[in-house]
Amino acid sequence: MTLAALNAPVDLGKSHLCIIGQQRLEGELHVNGAKNSALTLMAASVLSHEPVRLRNMPDLTDIGAMAQILVSLGMGFHLEGSSAVLRGGGLTRHDPSYDLTRKLRASFFLIGPLVARHGVAKVPLPGGCRIGSRPVREHSKGLQAMGARISMESGVVSAEAQGNHGRLQGCPIHLDYPSVGATETLMMAAALAEGETVLHNAAQEPEVVDLAGLLKAMGARIQGAGSSTIKISGVKELHGADYAVIPDRVEAGTFLIAAAATRSRLHVTPVETSHLSAVLAKLEAMGCSISPQGQGLTITTPGQLRGCEVRTQPFPGFPTDLQAPFMALLSIAQGDSFVTETVFENRLQHVAELQRMGAQIRTNGNAALVKGVPMLSGVPVTGTDLRAAAAMVIAGLVADGVTHVSGLEHLDRGYTRLEERLQAVGARISRIDATRTALLAA
Repeated sequence: MTLAALNAPVDLGKSHLCIIGQQRLEGELHVNGAKNSALTLMAASVLSHEPVRLRNMPDLTDIGAMAQILVSLGMGFHLEGSSAVLRGGGLTRHDPSYDLTRKLRASFFLIGPLVARHGVAKVPLPGGCRIGSRPVREHSKGLQAMGARISMESGVVSAEAQGNHGRLQGCPIHLDYPSVGATETLMMAAALAEGETVLHNAAQEPEVVDLAGLLKAMGARIQGAGSSTIKISGVKELHGADYAVIPDRVEAGTFLIAAAATRSRLHVTPVETSHLSAVLAKLEAMGCSISPQGQGLTITTPGQLRGCEVRTQPFPGFPTDLQAPFMALLSIAQGDSFVTETVFENRLQHVAELQRMGAQIRTNGNAALVKGVPMLSGVPVTGTDLRAAAAMVIAGLVADGVTHVSGLEHLDRGYTRLEERLQAVGARISRIDATRTALLAA
């Protein structure tokens, strides 16, 4: 991680990636720590007065944004290589500003630990990629069940604990949908609540299990993480901890999909195979050969790819975060493929950009019919959100000619120096700073 991640995200809207396609990849790609997990673990550090060290932290703009928010609340934050040390002893505020939270959805997860520790929290509604409404009703409903008074004014959600000494009260909570964010928010809130909280229909994602691992390392009493029922027995305080973030399953999946699309042999490591079982099954069904090697996986694609059907679902189903990259792969597979997005209502924005490259895709609501074509063509395209940007990179790697991918402000939220890592395994890809180019030409 670099100190640059602490600065306000740079506007990369005029910069782009230049990709010369149809190059085979060869070698090894290292998988960083999971962004979605790291952000939540940073929020959990609010629960302790003592230092929390998080190892295997990814160097991403989203991580820098969360660090800025925590520092604004009075927390200490500093970097030691790929580790981040967060010190909650100086936490004095419970109201992060809209200017800092507006681009980071994970900022809303702070409402749980802040109300648990302070008894009160005021957090703006979340931002992030525009891929759906992402309601926070489950978060608010759960906190309300635990005795918090919830109100909203001018886009800011306020939560105030009404129990003894400003503590939340443990209780049974049934989630109408197994929301990862709501499950994590309520787990953090329940860790310092009075009594036992039982989350029914909880999310089962690996990131939830990772959060439980950190909370238990801090002294929390949690059972059942990774199942649909999680029990949290509240304690009066949590202590510091030293904890490593799990590998990023979405990044690992993106690399495996890129290897399949380019008919390459690639070793991706480290990978928790159980975190990607649905994706691995689809890749193998399409004709890829995947074998474990050390802490990672080696993938080869010896023949023609076959189309398949993909339906996004909560874990352990096919992850919505890999739907767009996988559609780029399906666009060059033989035969018809069917993709149904069930998690976010606005997550097919990449279809139009793939169509510009020659993909034959027809949509009906949140479903898409993909008729495989022999080849895509390089054209200027834009990644409209984080995973759509990754899909454009994969499409550019297989396309004939030159592809220019803009929307790097999205890509950099989830992939650290992606172009440099792909260059190292044979991709002809480079980042063009349009502002600098214009200055040199002047």
